[in-house]
Amino acid sequence: MGVDYYKILQVDRNAKEDDLKKSYRKLAMKWHPDKNPNNKKDAEAKFKQISEAYDVLSDPQKRAVYDQFGEEGLKGQVPPPGAGGFTGGSDGGGPTMFRFNPRSADDIFSEFFGSSSPFGGMGDMGSGSRAGGSGFTRSMFGDDIFASFRNAAGGEGGSSGMPRKAAAIERNLPCSLEDLYKGTTKKMKISRDVMDASGRPSTMEEILTIEIKSGWKKGTKITFPEKGNEMRGYIPSDLVFIIDEKPHSVFKRDGNDLIVTQKISLVEALTGYTAQLTTLDGRNLTIPINSIVNPTYEEVVKGEGMPIPKEPGRKGNLRIKFNIKFPSRLTSEQKTGIKRLLTSS
Repeated sequence: MGVDYYKILQVDRNAKEDDLKKSYRKLAMKWHPDKNPNNKKDAEAKFKQISEAYDVLSDPQKRAVYDQFGEEGLKGQVPPPGAGGFTGGSDGGGPTMFRFNPRSADDIFSEFFGSSSPFGGMGDMGSGSRAGGSGFTRSMFGDDIFASFRNAAGGEGGSSGMPRKAAAIERNLPCSLEDLYKGTTKKMKISRDVMDASGRPSTMEEILTIEIKSGWKKGTKITFPEKGNEMRGYIPSDLVFIIDEKPHSVFKRDGNDLIVTQKISLVEALTGYTAQLTTLDGRNLTIPINSIVNPTYEEVVKGEGMPIPKEPGRKGNLRIKFNIKFPSRLTSEQKTGIKRLLTSS
């Protein structure tokens, strides 16, 4: 049969329309040349193969010809009369010859995703160039963030003639633990394509203000509706920022709790210890540890954890764990003294 379109599209021979679409979406996004800048030549060839396979298998008549005659049937065999997607010609009254004319891979991709190049400009994170897409550039606001956006995969709507909406563009928004404890405001300058009343494209710049609420967790989403590029026949995509938490040098977050680990000696573990801590909002805490500290012991300080967004005024707990440093050696006198003390206790 030559080229195996079913294998290329990673579907079986009984695959339904939804199976074909699902597989095409996945593979086209994976092998789009713009997403493979270090392997662009091979990715482009793979991308075209995937598109051609979908073009054939998604058309019932083309698929029927392919299933019956294989790749050669698409290139010149005699398929059933009236097969769509083929051009006809005759040579002196002989049988009509049909030949498959594959559609452009970019055209097929655009039908699914609203753009033939959704990844453009993502690699240039520092220049502020738009690279032809909806871009975010550095601005002069101190605590600004910078990322590059492009209208990405997918669309909503169907064949009813109603405008489709491009899939939301999502980006991680790294925040320090201090940002998430106290709350903060970040600003972003965006540039995007818009269309005037006559349908001509132009560039518009806008500053988005992102309010980070105290206590927000990793995974929280902030959505700016329809801030993507404007394209004819499409509703602009939403821009979505997803909170990501940067590692902290002292504290680790566990839900609404904060965890800190302190190194103490065996003597301190047995006789008492005072923990000195600076909170995420800059306060100094002095916490006496009067209990005997074993390797699994935690000192819990109520109300010194992360703010709880749904319960204003309330916070989680601060949990202090301990890394006990044992002596590497003891003298005979020390061993005798420890035995005497522990035996008599």
